Amino acid sequence: MATKILVVDDEELIVKGIKFNLSQDKMEVDCAYDGQQAIEMAKQKQYDCVLLDVMLPVFSGYEVCQRIREFSNMPIIMLTAKSEDSDKILGLEFGADDYITKPFNIMEVKARIKAVMRRNAFADSSKKENDIFTFRNLKMDHRNRIVVISGKNINLTAKEFDILELLMTHPNTVYSREELLDLIWGKDFPGDVRTVDVHVRRLREKVETNPSEPEYVYTKWGAGYYFHD
Repeated sequence: MATKILVVDDEELIVKGIKFNLSQDKMEVDCAYDGQQAIEMAKQKQYDCVLLDVMLPVFSGYEVCQRIREFSNMPIIMLTAKSEDSDKILGLEFGADDYITKPFNIMEVKARIKAVMRRNAFADSSKKENDIFTFRNLKMDHRNRIVVISGKNINLTAKEFDILELLMTHPNTVYSREELLDLIWGKDFPGDVRTVDVHVRRLREKVETNPSEPEYVYTKWGAGYYFHD
């Protein structure tokens, strides 16, 4: 099946250029030109990757990312003209998997798409001997990538799930931020360890009753993070 990509940008020439180049690689490309249209299209189809511009009419890219995360963990790569670290971190805060700063080379875009899809495919194909892992009120279905707490489904992004899965399957093992960055995002990921902190913070907000007093994901000060059994 063809790789399905959603390109979201209000600059038609940019969209046209990206679509043409991705189509050359046999990718199936849909286009949206404002935030509302992007959300509606993401609800109608499961995309392999979303290229999402930050500056959009109706809803900003950050808002679109946040809304997509309410119903899907499809990979999202933010496209931004801003290079400040705070803007990149903000995109990650809202659930983006990666980011590319404009102006960009189309070869970089293709490489990032393939990298994020490769990481997700690896995560999806990783089978555990025990498909269901239960601890206290938390239940993780490895095969179907579902997390349930006290009977309620928790909508985690792909990276949030990968972090929790790694920590849960290696309880009481402390992973440094550098190790988590390499294991979850890959050694070729251009971000830094703050990416890990952002995702762990968002993960705690979803799985912990009180994120400041965690029951599951703990911090070993000066060392890293671990799952406490």
